[in-house]
Amino acid sequence: MKIIQSLLLCLAFSAPCAAQNPNAQQILDGAKMVAALQQADLEGTMTKSRLSIPLGLFLREKNIQFQYSDGQKWSIFHMRMSDASCELFRMDGGKQVKFPDNQLAEPIMGTDLTYEDLSFRFFYWKNPILEGEENVGVHGCYKIRINNPGVGGAYHVMYVWVHRKFGAFMKIEGFDKLGKPLKRFVVTDVMQIGKDAQGQAIYSLQQMNVSTLNPANGRVVSETKLLFNKPKNVKAPAGPR
Repeated sequence: MKIIQSLLLCLAFSAPCAAQNPNAQQILDGAKMVAALQQADLEGTMTKSRLSIPLGLFLREKNIQFQYSDGQKWSIFHMRMSDASCELFRMDGGKQVKFPDNQLAEPIMGTDLTYEDLSFRFFYWKNPILEGEENVGVHGCYKIRINNPGVGGAYHVMYVWVHRKFGAFMKIEGFDKLGKPLKRFVVTDVMQIGKDAQGQAIYSLQQMNVSTLNPANGRVVSETKLLFNKPKNVKAPAGPR
């Protein structure tokens, strides 16, 4: 039990959300990956069967950047966030080009991860709704619904389960317009990447399993593991890459 509790505490990264009367936005703010990315860049792989695709995930000011390699060159993407929108751009010839909404749901190089998955843009959809409390296994969680505001992609609604005590997201599931399940994200491991100025341990994502689901029955069709290496140095983010 102590090991499980430690894992959950790690998943909360650096922003707890165990307020007495939390709202949905407060809970999501505490569970976002941005909390860890403020401290370190993450590099790793997307792994599926024999596929192993190099991957990088970075935070620059408020903007998330991810990039992956096909073995010859890196494809680089930026998610630009503001109070009114979260838009995905691709670097093309040194310029930022708006990524087409009709390609957001395309799998990346045969994996179960799409462009909207790697940008985690659904965390920034507005007006999340706290639907109540629900157990994930033996863990009591807040269940939050986030509706697509009409910005393209495969998901019409996302559900996020966040641990009530530790503020960690336990599970995320995406559904289409008919309410059929499409994708499930489950964090299975975390890692300590250093300490902050107050000497408190900083944790970050180490492994997340991303499963494509059969819309008819919700069963897993295929799965990709998102694996990150431990950063060599933890420091304040540098300028844009």
